[in-house]
Amino acid sequence: MSTITTKDGTEIYYKDWGKGPVVTFSHGWPLNSDAWDGQMLFLAHNGFRVVAHDRRGHGRSSQATSGNDMNGYADDLAAVIEALDLRDATLVGHSTGGGRLLAISDGTGRSGWPRLFLSPLFRRSW
Repeated sequence: MSTITTKDGTEIYYKDWGKGPVVTFSHGWPLNSDAWDGQMLFLAHNGFRVVAHDRRGHGRSSQATSGNDMNGYADDLAAVIEALDLRDATLVGHSTGGGRLLAISDGTGRSGWPRLFLSPLFRRSW
């Protein structure tokens, strides 16, 4: 199982498939990285390197008593990006995964990301 350990000792599980330009995926609550398998398989088979992680307290990542907020989740994503030396990545997020992307790109010392894709939430109106 592929994991990194954050500064506070939390184990973060990740998937890393394919070769080529990098696309990262951040899931929403209460999901895990498996939610992105269809998109990841398609992109990996079409020349991309794709990475997704399980947010702390979700899926195969460990439970933590702190860091369970958007800044903590963003720090975990930044730790995965740094540990895997992902450069010039496109970041994709859905729901709270999108909040993670906004937190990681908010200009508070984290690297700026030129390509953020937030999955829209649709509400039907009848």
